[in-house]
Amino acid sequence: MTEKKQGRRSAKDAEETRFQIMTVAAEMFCDLGYERVSLRNISEKAGVSHSLIRHHFGSKEKIWHSISDCLHSYFQSYISKIMQELPKDITPNISIYLFSMRLFTNMIHSRRPMQLLSDSVRQTDNLVDYFIDNVGDLEYEINMLADQFNDANPDNIVNIYEIKWQMIMYANGAVCLTPFMESTWNEGDMKATSEEALMKHWQMFNSQMISKFQVEDEWVLNPSCLEDLIYDVPCVWKCNHDQA
Repeated sequence: MTEKKQGRRSAKDAEETRFQIMTVAAEMFCDLGYERVSLRNISEKAGVSHSLIRHHFGSKEKIWHSISDCLHSYFQSYISKIMQELPKDITPNISIYLFSMRLFTNMIHSRRPMQLLSDSVRQTDNLVDYFIDNVGDLEYEINMLADQFNDANPDNIVNIYEIKWQMIMYANGAVCLTPFMESTWNEGDMKATSEEALMKHWQMFNSQMISKFQVEDEWVLNPSCLEDLIYDVPCVWKCNHDQA
């Protein structure tokens, strides 16, 4: 019995160490960029030995892959939550509108995932390809909603790839070009706080989706803050830790 307890504790300790390394690495990749971060930098900030990092991951790229896997699991959970919470018996245009806005809100509210993915595009290690190659099952729900919408609206077909691209562009603008976004609403008589500027950016995307999907007034989202639209799903940086 004692040996089993020790074995379980040892396995849990190992998972917690992996989580600690991944959390520190993710923050450093976002703040400094993947290229500027070394395994030694990570070991120093995480407070673990360089050899221990190599034991758990082998390389910096493998750490990024593990973080990407964690992101994948998180988005799977979040998308599932959105689908579960969609009102029943609503028309396809409302379903895809609510889905798109809920997901987009998460993308600009939880900044780290978008920062990480944006940085990966600039790298030569095919990091972004690793993430893209694993998102197929994440897209099933939104593709399904788009098919339902197009079946019900043959004269107003939507290209779901364009919708997803718009989401990425708007999210990247808010998260990775924040000073430009904030300055947009701080010109002349406009003096918006960071939160107000982000909300105005959200409203721009919301207006496009309302028009695109011909959303009736009763279904239009009008939150007082982004937190009103965020579901309580375990944060990406905690997913491995919570499962340990």
